[in-house]
Amino acid sequence: MPPEAAITIVGQAIYLVLIIVTALIAPSLLLGLLVAIFQAVTQINEQTLSFLPKLLATLLTIIIFGHWVIMELTTFFNLVFNSIPTVTQ
Repeated sequence: MPPEAAITIVGQAIYLVLIIVTALIAPSLLLGLLVAIFQAVTQINEQTLSFLPKLLATLLTIIIFGHWVIMELTTFFNLVFNSIPTVTQ
């Protein structure tokens, strides 16, 4: 396997992971920030208050973007699997 091919495949894998993780984590991060601002403004010091909204946001994000994530992973797997004969020459 030429090093360039391995570097390309690993680079594509890292990029795909970053895009998928960002799509799944960003809504929960933003909601957590909004809840923290709300807690600071109202002076509520309850640590568990932000847990349920972030959990629901993450589940909703998985429901909304789940199909897209599976399609992206399947496309990448097919690309890697179909490139095996050319990489092993």
